[in-house]
Parts: sequence; C-alpha cells; structure tokens
Amino acid sequence: MMSDLSSLAGLVSEPSGEIDSSASNRSLRLAEKEKRKGEADPFGLAVKYLSQVEAGTVVRGNDELERNMLVVETVALSKGLPPELITVLLDLALSLNAGTVNCTRVLKFLVPATVVPQEAVVKGVSWLCAGKMPMNAQVLFVRWVLTVFDLIDCKDNLRSIYGFIFSFVTEENLCPFICHLLYLLTMREHVHPYRVRKLLDIQAKMGRQPFLTQLLALYKVFRPDLVTLSLPSKVRTGFKNHSSTWKVALSAVQRKNKGAVLVDQSLSLDVKEKPSTRKRKLHHLAIPPLSSAFDSNSNKVFCLQELRSFKELLENIHSIELPAQMGSLLGSSLALHYLDCVQDESASLRLNFWLGHSLQEEFLLCPGDGSSDNTSEARRFLSTILFSQQFLQEGFSSTESFLYKFLSVWDGSLLRPQILDLLSDIPLMPSVYMHKLLFEPLKQLYFTSTVFFKCSVIECLNSMLVKWLTWHSVSALEGGLDISLNSNSTMTMTLSGFMDSVMELVRFVGLLASEGLRLENCHVLLLNQTLAFYETVCDMFLKYSLPLIIMPPAGVFYPALFATDSVSVDRLGYIMYRYRKNLTLAKKQEQQREQTFHISRNTYKEFNRNLQAMVNSMWNSCWCIPGSDIEIDKDLISLSKVAEPWCRFDLIHHPALFSYAIEFHQRCWPERKNVDLGSIKTGKYWNWYIEFLFNQGFDGLNNFIQTNTGHGSGLSSQDDRQPTSQT
Repeated sequence: MMSDLSSLAGLVSEPSGEIDSSASNRSLRLAEKEKRKGEADPFGLAVKYLSQVEAGTVVRGNDELERNMLVVETVALSKGLPPELITVLLDLALSLNAGTVNCTRVLKFLVPATVVPQEAVVKGVSWLCAGKMPMNAQVLFVRWVLTVFDLIDCKDNLRSIYGFIFSFVTEENLCPFICHLLYLLTMREHVHPYRVRKLLDIQAKMGRQPFLTQLLALYKVFRPDLVTLSLPSKVRTGFKNHSSTWKVALSAVQRKNKGAVLVDQSLSLDVKEKPSTRKRKLHHLAIPPLSSAFDSNSNKVFCLQELRSFKELLENIHSIELPAQMGSLLGSSLALHYLDCVQDESASLRLNFWLGHSLQEEFLLCPGDGSSDNTSEARRFLSTILFSQQFLQEGFSSTESFLYKFLSVWDGSLLRPQILDLLSDIPLMPSVYMHKLLFEPLKQLYFTSTVFFKCSVIECLNSMLVKWLTWHSVSALEGGLDISLNSNSTMTMTLSGFMDSVMELVRFVGLLASEGLRLENCHVLLLNQTLAFYETVCDMFLKYSLPLIIMPPAGVFYPALFATDSVSVDRLGYIMYRYRKNLTLAKKQEQQREQTFHISRNTYKEFNRNLQAMVNSMWNSCWCIPGSDIEIDKDLISLSKVAEPWCRFDLIHHPALFSYAIEFHQRCWPERKNVDLGSIKTGKYWNWYIEFLFNQGFDGLNNFIQTNTGHGSGLSSQDDRQPTSQT
C-alpha cells in the first residue's frame, strides 16, 4: 500500500515540474513576441532613436541615423506627425544635434497631422535667439511657423515674446518673414514708439518695401498718433505666399485626416508637379472654424466661438477678442454682427489681408486639377463671401482687387453666378479706372460668349448700378456733397465725379446692349434684361436724387419699339413714361433754381425724338417720318408690297399686339368670317379696344398713352363699356 502511495506521489510531482517549465517557455515566447512587435514598428523605434540623439553625434556616414530619419520622413509626408512628435523633432532640428543638413531636412518634412503645440514654437524662437543656426535654416524655420500658424493650438505665450521676435527685423534676409509673423501677432499693446521708429529706420535703408508698409499700416490702425507717415489707402498684399515647401504634403494629409482639423486655405491647395500655366483652375478652399487667439481658460476675454445669441454678443461686446484666424468671421452671423457693430479698422484690415492672400495668391496663381470636388468647395467659399458682403451691405476691398485680376484670365463659365454676384458688389470707382479694370475684360468676354452670358452680364451691371445709386441716395440724405467710396475708406468722390462714373457705366451698358441685340438678332431675353437696366436708369433723378438723365441709344430703343413680344413693348412704354416724369420734375426745379446741376438740352431733344417716334408709330399710324432716325426710302417700302405700311406698328397691327386685336375682333363680331381690323377704329369700338387692351395688364403702355395722348383705359363712360361679345 505504501509503495503505491509513494508511486502516486511521484506521479503527482512530475506534472508540477512540467507546469513550471511551460510558464517559463510562455514568458520567453511573450518576450520574443514583444521584441518582434518592436521590430515590426520601425516608426516607433525611429522616433525613440531620434529623441535620444545628443550634441556631438557623428552625422557623416551614420547609416543608423539616416535609416531612422528616412522612416520618420516617410510617415510624416504621408500621414503627418502628432503634436508631441512635432516638439521632439523641432528641438532636434533647431539644436543642430543632427547637423545643419538634417536641420533643414527635418523642417521640410515637419508636417502636422492635427495641431502644433505652442510651446514647441516658443522653444524654437529661443533656439533662434541662440544664434547657432545658419541663415537659411532661420529663414526656413520662420517660413514653417507662418505656414502652420493657423494650426498652433494657442498663441498667448507666442505673443508674450513679441519683443524677441521683433528684434529680428534688422536681419535683411529674415525681415520679410518676421514682418509677416509680427503682422499676424500684433495687438494694440505691442505698438510702441521705439518699434515704429525702428521700422521707419529700416524703411529708410531698404526703401518702401511692401512688407514694411503692411506692418506700418497695421501699427497706424492701432496707434495713428505714433505713425504719422502717409500710407496709401489701399495697400497691396505685402506678404507673398511662401508655403510651397509644405503645400503638397499638407494638402495630402488634410485629405486623409479630413474632419480632424481645417487648415488655412493658403496651405491646403491641390498642386500639380508640372509648371503653372496661364489657365487658372480651382483649388481647395474652405472657411476656417472660429478659434481664439488666447487660452480658453483666460478670464480676460470672451471668445467669439462661445457666443450663442445676439444678447450674449451685446452683453460681452467690450470683452470679445478677435479670433486667431480672421477668415472664420465669414462663417458666423454673430461674428459678422460684431464686426459691423464695433467698426474696428484693424479687424477690417486683417480680414482683407486674409481674403487677399486666399483669393489672389492661391485662387489665381496655383494650378489645380479642376475636379468637381474643388469646384464645389470654391463655390461654397465664394458663396460665403457673398453672404458676408450682403450681410455687411458692402464689398471687401480685397475681393475687389481679386476680381480685377481674375477678369483678365476668366473664361466666362467658371463659377459664373458667384463671380458675377461678386462683381455686382464692386464699390464706386473713379471713371478713369473703369475702362481698364472693368470694361475692357468684360467686353472681350461679352462679345465672345452666348446670349445667356450676355444676359447675366447686363443683369450684373444693373445690380451694380442700383447699389451705387442707393449708396448715393444715402449720402444725399445725410447732406454731404462728397460721397465716401465705402465705410472703411477715407477716400471720397465729389458729386460730379460720381455722375461721371455712373454716366460711363450707363453708356458702356448701352454699347453692350446695342451690339449684343444686333449680334443675337434681338433675342427676347437679352432685350428684356436690357430694358430692366433702363428701368433703373430712367428713374435716377426721382428715385435716387441724382440729377442725371441718360436716354437709351437707338440700338436699344427701336428694337424694343418694334419687338414681337408684348412684354418688351409694355416695358418700353413704362420707361418712356418714367423718363417724362423725371424730365418734367427736372425742368420744374431748373426753372425754380432749386438745383445746381442742369439736364443737358440734348437730353430733352433726344427724349422728344423718341417720344415722337413712339406716339406716331403706335397712336398716329405714321411710323416713317421724314428726317427721323427710322426714315426709309419710299421706293424701298414699295418693293416690300406691304399694304398700308404706315399703320403696321399701331396699337392694332403691331406684331406684339396683333393677337389681342384678333381676339377683340372675334368678341365683337363673332359671326364674321373675314377679319377686318380696320373696323376696330370706327366709333365706340376704338375706345372699347383701348380699354380691352390695357385690361390685359399693359400698365406701362396705359400710362404712356394716357400721359402723352390723353387717352387711356378709363375713357369709356358707365353706359358705353365694351361688351364681352356681340351678336
């Protein structure tokens, strides 16, 4: 029995040894697995290696350094780098621990996947102050900061070292980039007399450079008492786009990480590797989200993105801080309310700079693939600008500058509705600039495009004229003779200058309309758009208080008079009726000496000539008058073999009204098989016909006939009304 127990004990002890051996083997397997896992993650090992590189490390011939650098570079350019790794690699590069060559190499592939830590940039500036880096590396670092500026998570600490950054403006190679960075960081408390003097000294040595002028203009906005230098009212974009080194990679990373962060438009454009051509295409454009320039935990300011109602805006209006990215104002109604309420010139200047950079540098100059995605993004971007301009009721100066350049390369079809709507928002400009900047490029597009584009151009210019006239009428109500070009400009224009600009615009449209109607065979849509324009022109004196009356040219008047559609004829009647009202009032005020400006005698003569032609053709049945604009040789008329040609354009036989005369004839004499339109003019039928015709909704013709002949739709007495039918 004992032997059995001992043998049993031996049997029990053997498995215990096997278990210990199995556990030991499992630990070895796990360790081996972890080792293989580490080897399978070369990026992690490469990051660990680079973070441990110390000063004095041999660079030349160091295959391990090169191998790990290549691994990180590949990942950075394809997926981007996380914030903590940005800090590590930026410190590695600027400390020159990996050598000067690797410093520039690291900076070139330093592409953030999401955001850039503020402290990494601050530490980078401290390395810049150390003076160890060569100049090309310093320039590249500042360019990188400008590129990722809108991705920096917070900028309050960066603004606290404004003085250190400013000290580099004396470096000739760094100066353009430092001025750009200072422009983005500057606040009122940063503007001091000694800094203004320093910039003026640099300008005296280097000449009036755009980047210096731009920064001085911002300083003048904050402290006009310190910057007494005369600066141009419209400073052109002084900072060039220097982000091409990182542009392709940033664009690729953004597409892969779409939704994680919205990058500044200047950094997220699709770029081909082939050289740029003159043909402009679309790019990746988006309005950035609202984000504060300060730490969100600060109690000193109220962030715009925290606003939820207009009431909150009013309660915190004096403690609101502008966002880090001024373009984000365009995407928020409350932010636009704030911009409109405070009338902050610095905010306007910064917003126009952002727009100018985005539109002119990127939209115009960078080639793209023209894909449908890019087109839709650009359409949304321009629509947002349009919404903002309509909200503020005036255009941005940067948009205006962009349009003048874009018109010279536009094909007339790319984003047509948005471009023409933006064009209609162009503010008043002196007449001397209108031909070169606006009329010449539009004329080339107009005469080489379809009739529908021609209609769109006329509609756009009509909208532009209405906005100019409305702006003038507001200035006239305020009692000023000088008209401000827009609320953010100190430039003004005299009333005579304003009249010259309006006259040039109206004459230009008259030229376009006359030639367009001739080329398009008096297309009904083009004719109606033209008449809509002259409905605005004919009422400039009465409706907008502008002592200027311009008659339509013969190339517009006669196609409308002899049009085959009744709407065009009726609109012409309304236009002539309103011209008479305006001229009558102008004549009355001239006689009473109530106005300084006088209507030209030629205008009265031209109106009387058109009035005579219209009354004679439509009422007196005598359309061909000797000595008039439409005189035709009698022998030529006889060759047409048209019976009674002199009455072919009266109210009965006019091509636009002929169908109404036939209908009236059938109502009055339903039993007749032969149509005799001449019987309409006999007795009471004529008055019945006039009433019938004007009851069809021809209010314009009714007013014209009643005003100029004394006849109208209300002539018939109660006992002499037209019948609905006669048997």
